Amino acid sequence: MESLTLVIFGITSNLAQIKLIPALYDITEKGLLPKKTHIIGVARSPQSFGWIKDYFHQTLHSENRHHRHSISSEVLKNLNKRLYYLNGNLDNPKFYLELVKLLKKIKSDNTIFYLATYPELYQDIFANLKKARLNSQARGFTRVMIEKPIGNNLSSSRRLNKLLSQYFSEDQIYRLDHYLGKETLQNILTFRFSNRLFEPLINNKYIDHIQITSSEDFGIGNRGGYYDKVGALKDVGQNHLLQLLAFALMESPSEFTNQEITRQRLKILQKLKPQTAKIVFGQYQGYLDEKNVEVHSKTDTYFALKTFINSNRFKSVPIYLRSGKKLAQTVTEVAIIFKHLPGASRASTLIYRIQPNEGIVLKILTKKPGHTTQLEDSYMQFCYQDGNPLPDAYEKLIADCIRGDQTFFNDAEEIEAQWKFIDPFFAKASKGKPLIYQPGSWGPKEADQLIQSDGREWLEPSMLFCKI
Repeated sequence: MESLTLVIFGITSNLAQIKLIPALYDITEKGLLPKKTHIIGVARSPQSFGWIKDYFHQTLHSENRHHRHSISSEVLKNLNKRLYYLNGNLDNPKFYLELVKLLKKIKSDNTIFYLATYPELYQDIFANLKKARLNSQARGFTRVMIEKPIGNNLSSSRRLNKLLSQYFSEDQIYRLDHYLGKETLQNILTFRFSNRLFEPLINNKYIDHIQITSSEDFGIGNRGGYYDKVGALKDVGQNHLLQLLAFALMESPSEFTNQEITRQRLKILQKLKPQTAKIVFGQYQGYLDEKNVEVHSKTDTYFALKTFINSNRFKSVPIYLRSGKKLAQTVTEVAIIFKHLPGASRASTLIYRIQPNEGIVLKILTKKPGHTTQLEDSYMQFCYQDGNPLPDAYEKLIADCIRGDQTFFNDAEEIEAQWKFIDPFFAKASKGKPLIYQPGSWGPKEADQLIQSDGREWLEPSMLFCKI
């Protein structure tokens, strides 16, 4: 493939500025774009000639905690020569006629449409793309990338998937959850299924319980308008945490293909059993003072829940998930806690650390050097080495879409299985207010009681390993 056009609807969006434009720079720097690649940024406001290049330059040189490496003038020059800008309203059919003219001028056979827009615009965008015959694959491929959340409950996700299927075939649709593009998440599959050492232990004979934590030490920032309508469980629980769970516990795929890996993830998601009495919703003190938050908002900024997988392999193994903002640490990990051996004071733990201190770690008990037998925690670890920065998730997923690899994207059934599991918890949420917790804590004390009632404790994620 030599020619490609990437059309980004919503080029001035927060998503484009923080994630997409830096990812396009990195892809350009690594030579992953086809030789004749063009990038068309779309927004509503008319702009002067050359504005798009100045906008990319300004965006890439702005402070961005997700993209902190230096910007090469040569790479930026290479990226600039690919850029076009087109303004218009996405609900206006006339705009798409202008887009057709530009695509003909560019003479590209393959097109990717990236929707960095509000989901409310999808219907108009899809209908107008079809009316202008831009969803066709008569010559090359046409693909569409859309962001999570796919709907806000099971019924709305089904409507959106049905809408997508009216205009595109499933092989054209790339539903993006950026956690699936994380190198550390994808490496779980390699670790589990290329090394047979631990896989025989991942079952109820050896596992006591599993904890999945995704915490942030900061608040919602300027996302109040979006976040207050969604909350923590829908924002990260329905997608990120369930995908972490699926990767850590799915059965071995018979082959490393999109269809087989997705099938195994789906099987786990469909076997999850919601324990609607076992959930705690929290809200950090001061949330109501955040910008664009409703005065009496009941939105959750924290949740903790307990669940099980209805399978012989994991029968009676409890799984605890928690996530929140303004907590004690920013950390994401899966911890598999094994059963105590007779005489051992603590259990061994296998940890998949997604961020920070990225790596895969086995926490074990060892003897302290000396004349007496005193035990201490030690770590056997694989760590990502400094000097080899991990590729950004968006960089990887855009590159995968260009190649036509859907392995680390969600399909319709997967999205619907996630919502089917999550939806029952909101009946409880609607009946009361979230519990207030202090910033810098690990959430409301009721979340501690959730796990303590089973004779267990939340692990405090360690920063002692993979300190490169």
